[in-house]
Amino acid sequence: MISQTAEYALRAVVCLAQNFEKPLTTVQIANVTKVPEHYLSKVLHALVKGAIIKSQRGLHGGYLLIHAIDQLSLWTIINAVDPLKRIESCPLKLGAHKTNLCALHKKINQSMKLMEDTLKNSTVRTILDESSLIIPLRES
Repeated sequence: MISQTAEYALRAVVCLAQNFEKPLTTVQIANVTKVPEHYLSKVLHALVKGAIIKSQRGLHGGYLLIHAIDQLSLWTIINAVDPLKRIESCPLKLGAHKTNLCALHKKINQSMKLMEDTLKNSTVRTILDESSLIIPLRES
């Protein structure tokens, strides 16, 4: 239910969180996250614009998180790159539904609300604490 861009942003932030001691380059993040470098570059720029990470120029430059991982929700990350939209009116534009959603769209909207709540209550720390699949950065 989330876009590929949002998925890639989450992977990049988790990578940065587990390697927070020093800035990571786009190439380093791409190698760890298995995200195409060109696409990742656009995602990282969106994360900078969304004030999730910062870029640092120079010889030891790269990207760094600018939030504490126990305060940074998955919801915040996703909304920085590709906000999830809830259903507010009938997507079919049926006059009979007006401001009320039909049973189908009401159920979809309820599911999206559950997902939203889960993402708001899940932090990067939660992911790191619950994951055994995170691969640390290897020096090349």
